[in-house]
Amino acid sequence: MLQFWALAFQLVLDGEKRLSELLAAHDLTPPQFYVVKTLIEHDGKLTIGRLAQLHALTNATMTGLVKRLESLDPPLVLREINERDRRSVYVVLTDAARERFLAVQNELMAQVGIVLRLIPPDERAKLLYDLSRYAGLLTGRAL
Repeated sequence: MLQFWALAFQLVLDGEKRLSELLAAHDLTPPQFYVVKTLIEHDGKLTIGRLAQLHALTNATMTGLVKRLESLDPPLVLREINERDRRSVYVVLTDAARERFLAVQNELMAQVGIVLRLIPPDERAKLLYDLSRYAGLLTGRAL
């Protein structure tokens, strides 16, 4: 059990470090990237309140993140008044955000591919199966 925890922790720390470095090269912080990712997963448009809820943040904290994404050159998000409820504001992805997200995603996939190609195909398949099974157990969606 301790060995599993140590390996998992090492992988998480290494992954966070590599991701932070990659995102910095694209002028993004991890929280900004995750907001863009969430928007992409929700057709590019969510209210600030829903974004905050999905990230377990306060509306004020999410507003600050959105302001920083909006102030980048070019802006990665725009704010739009919700016409049905003028008290709420939508956060809308820009094309620049989609392009930047794809660039990051492509670089991440290239890095993962390099590592996975170091493992023989049969071992790679078993590793991916085992990781999928573990992830399923954690999320309650076991294989």
